[in-house]
This record gives sequence, C-alpha cells and structure tokens, in this order.
Amino acid sequence: MVATVRIRAPQPKKMTSVGNNIMPRTFPLDKVRNIGIIAHIDAGKTTVTERILYYTGRTYKVGEVDEGTAVMDWMQQERERGITITAAATTCHWREHRINIIDTPGHVDFTAEVERSLRVLDSGVVILDAVAGVEAQSETVWRQADRYSVPRICFINKMDRIGANFHRTVGMIEERLWAKAIPIQLPLGKENLFQGIIDLTDSKAWLFPNDVDATPVEMPIPEEEKDEITKYRQSLIERLAENDDQLMLLYLEGGDIANHQLKAAIRRLTLANRIVPVLCGSALRNKGIQPLLDAIVDYLPSPLDVPPVHVIDAKTGEEVTRPASDDAPFSALAFKVVADPFMGRLVYFRVYSGKVKVGTQVFNSSKGHKERLGRLILMHANRREEIEEVDAGSITATVGLKNTFTGDTLCDLSQPVLLEPIRFPEPVLAMAIEPRSKADQDRLGEALNTLSEEDPTFKVNSDQETGQTLISGMGELHLEVLIDRMLHEFNVGVRVGKPQVAYKETITVPIETEGRFIRQFGGRGQYGHVWLRLEPGERGSGFRFLDRVRGGAIPEEYIPAVEAGVKEALESGVVAGYPLVDIKVTLYDGSFHEVDSSELAFKMAGSIALKDGASTAKPILLEPIMKLELVLPAQFLGDIIGDLNSRRGHIEGIETHGETCVVHSLVPLAETFGYATALRSLSQGRATYSLEFYCYKELPANLTEQITFRAKGK
Repeated sequence: MVATVRIRAPQPKKMTSVGNNIMPRTFPLDKVRNIGIIAHIDAGKTTVTERILYYTGRTYKVGEVDEGTAVMDWMQQERERGITITAAATTCHWREHRINIIDTPGHVDFTAEVERSLRVLDSGVVILDAVAGVEAQSETVWRQADRYSVPRICFINKMDRIGANFHRTVGMIEERLWAKAIPIQLPLGKENLFQGIIDLTDSKAWLFPNDVDATPVEMPIPEEEKDEITKYRQSLIERLAENDDQLMLLYLEGGDIANHQLKAAIRRLTLANRIVPVLCGSALRNKGIQPLLDAIVDYLPSPLDVPPVHVIDAKTGEEVTRPASDDAPFSALAFKVVADPFMGRLVYFRVYSGKVKVGTQVFNSSKGHKERLGRLILMHANRREEIEEVDAGSITATVGLKNTFTGDTLCDLSQPVLLEPIRFPEPVLAMAIEPRSKADQDRLGEALNTLSEEDPTFKVNSDQETGQTLISGMGELHLEVLIDRMLHEFNVGVRVGKPQVAYKETITVPIETEGRFIRQFGGRGQYGHVWLRLEPGERGSGFRFLDRVRGGAIPEEYIPAVEAGVKEALESGVVAGYPLVDIKVTLYDGSFHEVDSSELAFKMAGSIALKDGASTAKPILLEPIMKLELVLPAQFLGDIIGDLNSRRGHIEGIETHGETCVVHSLVPLAETFGYATALRSLSQGRATYSLEFYCYKELPANLTEQITFRAKGK
C-alpha cells in the first residue's frame, strides 16, 4: 500500500491585532528551535533555506539564488553575485514548532556573520556538497560551532549531481572534522537517478518528484535493497548503543528496538554533542527537505535543552546562571546592528531569559547606561512584522537603541549582568579611500561610521603621516562589497588605492627598558619614571600587561596611565610603523614626584619606555598567512603547483578523487592579490579555490627591507 504525506505545514493560528501591534502565537519553549544554516560557499545553504520557507508555508513561491529571487539573499550585492553576504533571520513553523532560522554566508570574508550567529543559536544544520565533500570553509564553520558547543546535524546536498558520493562525504566528516557521523538516511538512487531517501529509523523509503508541489510518496524498501538496508540499520543501532546506556540495555536484552526508542537515543546523543546525524537530499530538485525539517524538530535542542547561560553579576562580579524561562530576570545579547533604509538603526538580539515589552526601559550593562526599547520586530529577511512582546528563547530586532552595539548585554535594570561578548578576528587587508567630490566627503564619514557599526571586522583608521583614510577588512571581496554599498546605499562616490597587507610587528628577545618623562615649565612640572620588562609572547597571544610594582615605587592611581601609554605606543611599531602584537609587558619599578607627577607624565613615560625597548628587542615584521584550498582537474596540477611555489606557497597535502585533485596549501596574503585571474588562465577556468586566514608568520629578511624602505619613504 502506498501512502502520501502533506508537504506544506499547517499554518499557525491567525495573528490578532492589538492596537498597532500584532500578538504572535505563543509557543512553549520546548517547541522552539533556534538554528543556523552553515556551510562552505556554494554548498546550497540559501537554496535549502528557501525550500524550508516554502514547505513550512512561510513563502508561497520558491526563491532561486541563480535567478536573484531568493528571499534570504535580499541585498542587491547578494543578488548580483549569487552569494550570501549578510546573515538573514526568519521564522517559520513545522509540526506545531516555531523554528527561528539564520542563513549565514559561506565566504570566508564574511566569517564574522557566522561567528555572531553561532554565538546566539542553539544548534546548526551543516550543508555539505555531495560532490566536493568537506571543503575548507566547512572546516572553519565546524570549528566555530565547536567553540560554542553547538549541536548540529549534517545535510548532504546535491545528491543528484554527477560525482555525488554519500559514503565518501560521510567518511570525510569523520576524518576531517573529527566528528562521529551517524547516517540516519541513505540515498535512493545515484547521481542523475537519485529519486529520494531511505529512512533507517523508520525503515521506509520516500520518493520525491521534481515538481515542488508534488506530494512525496512513501513506498516499501525495494527488494534488492532490503539486505543492505537491514545491515545499515543494524550498524546504526550498534553505533548508537555504544554511546547511549539506555539503548545499550535494550540492545543487550535482545528484543526489537522500536523506532521511537531509536529516535530518542539519537536525540539524547545529538544534544550531548556526541554524534552528528547525517541526512541527504537535493534542495534544488526539492528532495529531502521535509525529512530535514522533521530531523530539526526531532533531534535539535530547544532553549530548555541547552545549559543555562553563564553570566557575570555586574554588582558582585560573581558568575551566576540565567535559566531559559520567562519568569527569570531579563537578559539578552545584541549580536547584530543594521542600518535599515526604512526603519533606521535596527539592533538584533537573542533573549536568554525573561521577557520584555515594547517601550520597556532596559540596562546596557556593557556600556553602563539605560536604553528604551522602541518597536519590537520579527524579521523575515528584510521584511518585518511588529510584535508586542518578546520572550525567552526568541531572536528579534528592535528600533530605538542608539548606544547599543554588537556584543553588548541588555538586562533587567534591577539585576544587571554581563554576558560573554562576541570575539571577532582582526582584519588582514587594508586600502586607502578618498571621496570623489566635496559632496561625497560630507557623506563619507556617516557611511563609514554606519558600516563599521554593522560589521565589527570592518575598521576605519587615519594615517597620521599621509592624512589618508584607511579601511580594513577580511579580504578583497569584503572591501569590494562595502565600497559597493557606499555607492548604492549611501550615495557616496569614492576612489580606492591598491590593497595593502595588514602586517604586524613583534619582538623576539626579552629586554628591560626605562622610560622617563621630566619637564619643568617654571611652576609645577611633569615627572614620570618607569621600568618595564618586555617579553615576546606566543603567536596570537596578543598584548598582556602585568603590574609587579612593589613598595609603592609608583602610586596605584598612575598604573592605568602607564598601561594606556604602552597601548598607545603599540599602535605604531618601530620597524615600519605597523602595530606591535604578541608582547608581554611587566611594569616592575619606577619613581614619582609628590608634586610634579601626573597621569599624563606616567602615560608618556610608559610610551617612551615601550618604544625604546622595542627598538632594541630585535623587532621583526609578521605577515598574514592564508590557508588556500584548490579543487582542480588533475591535468592542471603541475602548472598550478609551480605557480604556488612562485608565490612562496607551502603545499601541505594533495588529495585525489578520480580526475579531480584537492590541493591544501599555505600562502602569504601578499601573494594572493589577483590570484583568481591567474588561476582561471592556468586551468582554463575549471579550477576553484577558497582562502581563509590561518596565522601570522615572520616575514623573510629581504622582504622586510623592502617594506621598511617603502614605509620610511612615503
């Protein structure tokens, strides 16, 4: 007997108007899912999200990335390039559950969008390309999810393409991501004969016609597949039993294990981050989306399944927790700021505990001031629905927070707490920018300020020597998109210089250094005297300042001034004027004058000591190294490796999959400019690559001389 299932979700109850606000249907916390769609570029994240929106009844027409009609890719720059640039939020409903979704970018230049999204989400759906398998950015987003202990499921997409290999991709998940991948589905058919899926938990097969509105058809498992499927299901049970005590007891008793018991074990292990369930399908051909939605509901956590968030009590400094409950004191994290052309400054925030209404006054504990919530808005990409109240577990946006920025904590006025802020990578590429006309000059400052508020990885600095304005970002595409936005959104015409590598400086030997700032002006003078110990730190350790002054050699009130002077001196190094990093500074001695000493004097003394000491501590230049992954036909391998060697590249490994090679290498950022054009020429346009920041390494001596000469000659 052949059964059919519905493909559209039941619509949520109609919203009722209350004044100008809309009261949303209330969902119990255990029926809420906050998920992120994450993957390598071009794995199909946005296509999966568009199908989810259609099948849940959120949209009534399927958006296509290639046609520029995707709802979630709403920016002009996204539709022109066919890629996701900014994380877009939406809400839909499936099986009486509310699913809050953030569709994140896949390009490494926009990794900050993934970082801040994973910080506030409870779980993730990782999309993988069945042909390419686990790619470079897949590893990056996986590590980001690991950092926040985000439970996730994998959806192997593009199963209908030539070269798609489900089992190879599952193997790559285990080998390259160090995850325990547990397939709970198998593909029905291969490549262009891919028709649907076989569900190992229910022992059923599902056929998905290509027509988006056609109903999936349940069918018995084909006779020729039964033995194979029985073997895979048994393997599934055994692997789950190895990790779950409850299922192990049932398994040892020897009886049949019911489907619901199997699903309960998968859920327990997924929530504990001990396994990653693997599903498959083809989003573009509308295959496998409904079972994916079922898996999101069945296996991914609600806010109640996630450990209570840890916060710092702003009054006592002690660590406390905030449970996911409407009755707990209000606490939320602002994770995104957007300049909306119609509504003004929008601040997205995730509510961890408590609830809040429109017009409520809240406390920004990160900045130490009060803010009043304007309109509360449920976002659907760039469209919006106004709501009256937001409760625990929700992701929403608000208008009216003028002094709240990415990473700030919003909380109850009477019980202030601090959530852990979001950490973002430092920019690696800079370029000079100047307005085209006087009219553009007036608007440029506002545009730069707005864009830097939105994007924490976009920095704006002024070069004091040349008077140039420098903008810094995560890569060429990142800066290109921001410049395009200046023109189209802010009507600012600009001229840009060539990209500049964001070099850093550091020291290589420990040294002790003295700083004196003594001035006499006829009356009260200035007196500051410090001794600092400078030590090189590990790569990526940043700056550390330690106070080891004993016996009152320097009064306590002047210690922060010394640190401020040191920090100021670090901004401009001693080799070529680049920032000094990875350095440990210990203040251990000094002297003061009871009348003439001041904060200014000690700040200057700290700055002088740092500069003098760094100059004699064998300073070096550091350059950003990028991880480069290339996918290319084997016939072009020799030419491309030769080109990499000429770019000071280091080959880490080469994988071969049939006629396709995957090259893993490390290349200095300075050698990657214009690489896309060179690669097209070398491979007849058939090779693809991805770049991501890896680390900073010492620059060779001959190049250090060139850069130093250029810096001093400007």
